[in-house]
Amino acid sequence: MRPSWDDYFIKISLAVAERSTCDRAHVGAVMVIDKRILTTGFNGSPSGQGHCDNEGHLLVDGHCVRTIHAETNAIIQAALHGVSTKGATCYVTHFPCIQCTKTLINAGVARVVYVNSYRVDDNAMAFFEGAGIELKQIEIDLETEVN
Repeated sequence: MRPSWDDYFIKISLAVAERSTCDRAHVGAVMVIDKRILTTGFNGSPSGQGHCDNEGHLLVDGHCVRTIHAETNAIIQAALHGVSTKGATCYVTHFPCIQCTKTLINAGVARVVYVNSYRVDDNAMAFFEGAGIELKQIEIDLETEVN
C-alpha cells in the first residue's frame, strides 16, 4: 500500500536523522512545499567545526551546544540556496525545541509534522498556536523504521 504524503516525508526525515553527529538525539528535518522537498537538515556542528562523534559533547545546563538543530539547519540550507520556506511543511523526527519553534515561525512554516514528542514544551505549543501553525504527530514504530 502506498504511504500517505505525511508518512512518506516523515520516513525521509528518519533517514536524514541517520546523518546526525550528536548521539544524544538523532534528529532529521525535511522542508516540503507542494509535495516537493526543498531542503533537509540534521543536528550537527557548524561547518568546519568538530562533531560530538569526534570531539565529545559540549554540555551547558544539560544541553549539548556544539550542534545546530535539524530544523534550523534545514532553514539555513534554504537561505543559502535562496529558497523560500514560506508556507512549507517541516517534517521532523522530534517535536521542536522552543528556539526551533521560534525559528520555524519566522521562516514562514505553515505546518509541522513530527514523530517523537520528546520534550514537548508548553511555551512552544502556545507559540505554534498563536502563529496559526498546524501541528500533527504521526505514530510510527521507530524500531521498525530505523532498522
